Amino acid sequence: MAADPPPPPLESEEDPDERLCAALDSCSFSEPPPLSPTEPIGRPLSGEIRVDRAWAHWNRLGAPKLVVAPMVDNSELPFRMLCRKYGAEAAYTPMLHSRIFSENEKYRSMEFTTCKVRCVCHLNELLLRLRKHLFLVVGLTVLPPFYDNLSLCYLVQEDRPLFVQFCANDPDVLLESAKMVEPYCDYVDINLGCPQRIARRGNYGAFLMDDLPLIKSLVQKLSQTLQVPVSCKIRIFPNLQDTIAYARMLEEAGCALLAVHGRTRDEKDGKKFRADWNAIKAVKDAIGIPVLANGNIRHMGDVYDCLDHTGADGVLSAESLLENPALFAGFRTREPKESNADEIKDNAGLDQGDLVVEYLKFCEQYPVPWRMVRSHVHKMLGDWFRIHPQVREELNAQSKLTFEWLRDMVKRLEQLGGGIPLYTQANTAARGNS
Repeated sequence: MAADPPPPPLESEEDPDERLCAALDSCSFSEPPPLSPTEPIGRPLSGEIRVDRAWAHWNRLGAPKLVVAPMVDNSELPFRMLCRKYGAEAAYTPMLHSRIFSENEKYRSMEFTTCKVRCVCHLNELLLRLRKHLFLVVGLTVLPPFYDNLSLCYLVQEDRPLFVQFCANDPDVLLESAKMVEPYCDYVDINLGCPQRIARRGNYGAFLMDDLPLIKSLVQKLSQTLQVPVSCKIRIFPNLQDTIAYARMLEEAGCALLAVHGRTRDEKDGKKFRADWNAIKAVKDAIGIPVLANGNIRHMGDVYDCLDHTGADGVLSAESLLENPALFAGFRTREPKESNADEIKDNAGLDQGDLVVEYLKFCEQYPVPWRMVRSHVHKMLGDWFRIHPQVREELNAQSKLTFEWLRDMVKRLEQLGGGIPLYTQANTAARGNS
């Protein structure tokens, strides 16, 4: 019997983060919206039907290409909302521990939040057409007054499409947790790619690659029971044929979307090891379901290169988004080897300080634990902190943060100067519009 993954540490009973999250009223999942129209499979389906259903669901979501990758403590709701504002078309939650999620209400309320749907009303386009028809065809020049008061109301789900990701090694426990979130997401995702030591100790993530029958049972349990599709995020094997066989096994087990990180389990350092886009291409060519590519995405130029090279249906970005959440909107940071000061000056209009202020607004609207806020501020302002390390030390010395203090810190950095603005490249923007 597989050992349970070790639980991440929970906050103490006196932790102010708990009180903060208890105050949520606009980002809970106590009132479920209608389920996705995807019907539960309930029994094995032929490969052709599985693939057709996978694509039908993906296309209903708009076939998003620009996706926020799952990041522990970093792809939480406010950050997802910031990335969506700047071009992200879908997003993953942070990895959630399936056993703790199924057992601990406090863990669920603190670690998984999403937006309630909101109602938006617009003048019904059909009424506008009716107005034109009555004027041109019938000759009626004055419409009855009630036509001006009719509107089309529809639901907007701001935090969608959404993948909710779990680590697990017990199919029944995973299913119990998945059922709790399926009304609020578009995929339940299984983390099969975490390469960290805690995953080794807990027997989950990329270390399940040593037990393919267990992986198959996890996917089958969800795919045959849930009303939303199951997706998987994997790493590659050192041997390409093993990777292809792995991907085919997941597809046959019922996986409806596969995200492939083009590094092996041992290649943990993304700056040291380049992701293997050839391996991702081979997986895409070998299976029929949608495939997302993960690795080597620093800016939109990389996005287009990756899509061209791999044929993937979308890309994931993680670390680069933490430093620049506006990446998918075409903004980029200058790299040390680049000498394009004139281009930066001509295209500057946004910097990391602006993004921090916007992120803090989302945090006020959708409260999250302060550890997450602190982590994002460090990442987004890393370039400025290297120039003004004394401000970073002031931040580190704050045992209790407030939004007012953080906004004042951003103002001090702006007054000190030296920050490098984000910029866009004309050729990249033109390529995206072509």
